[in-house]
Amino acid sequence: MLSHLIRVALEGRLVVLFLSVALLIGGGLVALRLPVDVLPDLTAPTLTILTEAHGLAPEEVETLVTFPIESALNGASGVRRVRSSSGIGISVVWVEFDWDMDIYIARQVVSEKLQLVGNSLPPGIGRPLLAPISSVMGEILFLGLSGDGVDPIELRSTADWQVRRRLLAVSGVSQVIPIGGGVRQYQVLVAPAKLAAFGVTFDEVATALGESNANSSGGFLLSSGQEYLLRGMGRISTLEDIAETVVVERDGLPVKVGQLAEIGIGAAPKMGVGSVDGQPAVVLGILKQPGTNTLEVTRRIDVVLEELERLLPAGMKLHRNMLRQADFIETAVANVEKALRDGAILVVLILLVFLASGRATLISVTAIPLSLLVAILAFRLTGVTINTMSLGGLTIAIGALVDDAIIDVENVFRRLRENHGKAPDKRHSILEVVWRASNEIRPSMVLATFIIILVFIPLFFLSGVEGKLLAPLGFSYIIALFASLIVSLTVTPVLCYFLLGKSKDLEHDTDGPVLRVLKVCYAPMLRLAL
Repeated sequence: MLSHLIRVALEGRLVVLFLSVALLIGGGLVALRLPVDVLPDLTAPTLTILTEAHGLAPEEVETLVTFPIESALNGASGVRRVRSSSGIGISVVWVEFDWDMDIYIARQVVSEKLQLVGNSLPPGIGRPLLAPISSVMGEILFLGLSGDGVDPIELRSTADWQVRRRLLAVSGVSQVIPIGGGVRQYQVLVAPAKLAAFGVTFDEVATALGESNANSSGGFLLSSGQEYLLRGMGRISTLEDIAETVVVERDGLPVKVGQLAEIGIGAAPKMGVGSVDGQPAVVLGILKQPGTNTLEVTRRIDVVLEELERLLPAGMKLHRNMLRQADFIETAVANVEKALRDGAILVVLILLVFLASGRATLISVTAIPLSLLVAILAFRLTGVTINTMSLGGLTIAIGALVDDAIIDVENVFRRLRENHGKAPDKRHSILEVVWRASNEIRPSMVLATFIIILVFIPLFFLSGVEGKLLAPLGFSYIIALFASLIVSLTVTPVLCYFLLGKSKDLEHDTDGPVLRVLKVCYAPMLRLAL
């Protein structure tokens, strides 16, 4: 079959050249659009479930909220592990799935389970909510928002309503988590002495505030063929609205909230502190969506941040370089790309020295870009990102990519030289010589390549983090090496036909100077060994 492949490639040599050029162009465009990361995603598909239980102690949260959710999810399809944390008024459950589980299917499975659990939770407990999809390795950027002399409440409000909302609109951003500052609250500080004086309970105050803070519908009114909606506007919008809220009636007179409590705007109790350079600030952590290009998302965020910096209130400042995963990625990938480039240059120089032929070197080196771009296309089809491990596999393979091509070029060149030395009437056509020469070494080339490939197969049997880390390295190496074999069976013979068939080097029946020296040194060593 492979012999037939070589024959087809030589007969359709112009098509092979066209496809090679198309691969160079298409593969290059695909490479520019592939997601880039420092490492492969080393976290198993994980979902986070948040449930609010205001007023409950951690023990009660665990018993009444966390345990029922865990029990329902433990038997879900594909679930590998369930972890939880119960705090004051909050339950957090993490559900880890098998490594090969699609995260969106996992969300569907969990959503169905949560619908059943929600009906069994105690009254007053919020419905369990699924957090947006993200991973530990998705934290791509940390920002700081500070301001000299700026009120912490104003700082946090700007972060929540101006910066955070604009960042969430950026394509590829999953979450923006703010920490620090003061969360604005409308506070009603009830005085127990005043409650006792008016004979009012705390629950009555809370009920009055809750029931009055809503708009109501009064139906509609028909007049002159027009329909007018009737609405009671009762939603609280100012501190005066809170103060004028009626709690109860005593002796025919209303008792209002303003008579029972101090009303004002203040900061909610702090659950964490944010700082930049030792100064109080709001820190925003930005998480990307799985599968997105970190560098591309970061570039979009930078554009938005430039706009936000011009719109910030006076005295506020954005700190954009607290942590940027893009910087680590660019440094790590640049180092591997440098190694890849240097390796390719060394291969070219060594081939040029040993082959002593510019044309033979060009044919052999052609296998490098073609094989690498085939691997890049395989990355696109299988969802592999460009990272230090996948690029590392290509770097390791860089020297082996030209092996098959070198063997083919050497044998074709030797057979063409022999054919050139024959009498004109006994010479074979260049096409026939190239086909026979390539076909001669075909079995050994295929066998040697597959033996090397088999060495990397065990990497795919590793499980867990090790498998996720090393599989891209083995995958990129195997694909590139297999691609080099296909190139040596198709493109290399075609290039030999065009570049070596009528080369002037065929007239000189001598090797290059370096190869001649090596042969002189090797001959006595071989005789001694035999």
